Amino acid sequence: MTLPSNDLPDMQIDTTLTSPKGNAAAQRALDYYLKPTVSEPAAVERFFDVNPDISAEEALVHASDLLRCAAATAHESASNLHGASRDLAFSTVHMIDMAKAMIDRSLQGHQNV
Repeated sequence: MTLPSNDLPDMQIDTTLTSPKGNAAAQRALDYYLKPTVSEPAAVERFFDVNPDISAEEALVHASDLLRCAAATAHESASNLHGASRDLAFSTVHMIDMAKAMIDRSLQGHQNV
């Protein structure tokens, strides 16, 4: 039985920071942990966003249209319900109608200016 030799092959290991390989890795690590980010923070991507160039009046008109559609959807859903569920759905229709009336009133104010 032969015992393994404790003699390791002679390996050249660079333990100084002067080697280009070690220096680049060390520099990247220092940069990562110590330097502030140079680039702009990434913008939060949204599934839906409003065009920043839209006027207040255009936004109100669009909101009014969306509320009209929401009211129609809620009304149709309420028609197929019974009891407390029907009452809740119709109260949603009523709240949507009130919000739409407020938006429509503010649009009338824009037209009078």
